[in-house]
Amino acid sequence: MSSTPSLLSLSIDAAVFNLHIISDLSFLPEHILIDLFLRTLKAGKLTERILKIFIATGKDEIISMIQALNIQLVTTPVLPTRCSDKF
Repeated sequence: MSSTPSLLSLSIDAAVFNLHIISDLSFLPEHILIDLFLRTLKAGKLTERILKIFIATGKDEIISMIQALNIQLVTTPVLPTRCSDKF
């Protein structure tokens, strides 16, 4: 017999599903933020934008987890849009 999920668990699941509309996570307590980060990874929803939101929280534990998992932001090179008139 399975137990009923807690309201906190349901809320974190809903947050993972709707991360694309969330812009700030810094108000969350660290233990909830850690659970949200782990569930985001498990769901395969960690994008560059969402990673930046987690980093922006400044929480030491989250930053340590990101470093321990060797997750890095991809820096896209900027190419010039046109050459100078010398050519």
